[in-house]
Amino acid sequence: GLWTYSLEEIHKGLQESYRDMKENVRSTYGVTIKKLASIGFSAMMHGYMAFDKEDRLLVPFRTWRNTNTIEAADKLTALFQYNVPIRWSVAHLYQSILNEEEHVKDVNYVSTLSGYIHWLLSGEKVLGIGDASGMFPIDTEKKDYHQSMVESFDALVADKNYNWKLRDIFPKVLCAGDDAGCLTEKGALLMDPEGDLEGNIPLCAPEGDAGTGMVATNSVAQRTGNVSAGTSVFAMIVLEKELSKVYPEIDMVTTPSGSLVAMAHANNCTSDLNAWVGIFKEFLESYGMKVDMNELFSILYNKALEGDGDAGKLLSYGYFSGENIVPVTEGRPLFVRMPDSKFNLANFMRSHLFGALGALKIGMEILSEEGVKIDKIYGHGGLFKTPVVGQQMMAAAMNAPVSVMDTAGEGGAWGIAILASYLVNKDPKETLDEYLEGKVFQGETGSEIAPKAEDIEGFESYIERFKKGLAIEQS
Repeated sequence: GLWTYSLEEIHKGLQESYRDMKENVRSTYGVTIKKLASIGFSAMMHGYMAFDKEDRLLVPFRTWRNTNTIEAADKLTALFQYNVPIRWSVAHLYQSILNEEEHVKDVNYVSTLSGYIHWLLSGEKVLGIGDASGMFPIDTEKKDYHQSMVESFDALVADKNYNWKLRDIFPKVLCAGDDAGCLTEKGALLMDPEGDLEGNIPLCAPEGDAGTGMVATNSVAQRTGNVSAGTSVFAMIVLEKELSKVYPEIDMVTTPSGSLVAMAHANNCTSDLNAWVGIFKEFLESYGMKVDMNELFSILYNKALEGDGDAGKLLSYGYFSGENIVPVTEGRPLFVRMPDSKFNLANFMRSHLFGALGALKIGMEILSEEGVKIDKIYGHGGLFKTPVVGQQMMAAAMNAPVSVMDTAGEGGAWGIAILASYLVNKDPKETLDEYLEGKVFQGETGSEIAPKAEDIEGFESYIERFKKGLAIEQS
């Protein structure tokens, strides 16, 4: 009943990823990799990997997708006066305590997936601060777990008389550029069973997919942000200061260098939109036509640019699964129109593109009310594969210029490679954002689209009807 991966699958995935890279280098350059300047590991954030003192996994890996931690997350949010989402590792740990699970007394180490891989290959129980911020609240001044909240948690579970405290079992927090140990000989053989890779290679701190996404899009400086739009959609804005209060719709995480980030995360984005495009594909195939999906997406997306500003009073709720921002507890994809709505193809597509960003827009309104300033947003993900359209819709939703770089599709693997490079190639006192701006993205501006006044006005009108429709559904 829980989302999981086995250790065997994890190890196999690690080896396959490395072997693919090794073969690519061999076929391209005629070289067999033996030594590397540095290495980094990135993986999905959050979740729960708990080990005993013999380094045995106590319960199957519980990934971020699991929603069985609502009680724990609510109680910890109230205790800390700090939003603790259900995905966070501390929520999984506390829910195990509330459930009186037998394994908790034997816990010796808890980590995320990237932290586990790093520990396996180096022996170091460390974690990059961005990934750590998805385990437990971070004090961005001290670049460490928030000490008063650590003490509150320890006091909360003191009556259980466990032989551990939180800091005993959570990984040490490191920032980008910090020494995170070296690849051991044993670790090298596990990653490359053919035995070509040597040990003693420097490792950067392991990071989560949110942090590496920020690096890959050059959005780690204050007043910048990135938005990832695909199956799900999330926006991450680097803040200049703390928000004035706790918002359950907004996750507070950090960049890999420890700057505070507000994250608006929606579970649903393009799944319903893709399903409708699939219907058009079926229709064309019924005529005996061969369909190029990239061309079909391009035609339909561009059609949306011809629609009315407010999508002709059509509405789309593309909720394949529950949605925490709204909130909707279960998936109920829904397309709605009134008798007087302007129902044509252009408005239909515009409605679905707007609807895909509806929950995100509601989350971003909170940041707008907080006075959060955004100079530039970098976009990445499937929504932006069709040039211009996704950017233009997102710019309207975010009310900020949206840039898409040629490298945006490279994602987290490239982001962690940059962090590994930063570890060994940075100048003394060179910050991560200086390194990215001066040595990685110099001259790379990508294609930028600023929001149009008519699109902003149309989106605002759409969202007001969107929110009224949600109120009716929930009542």
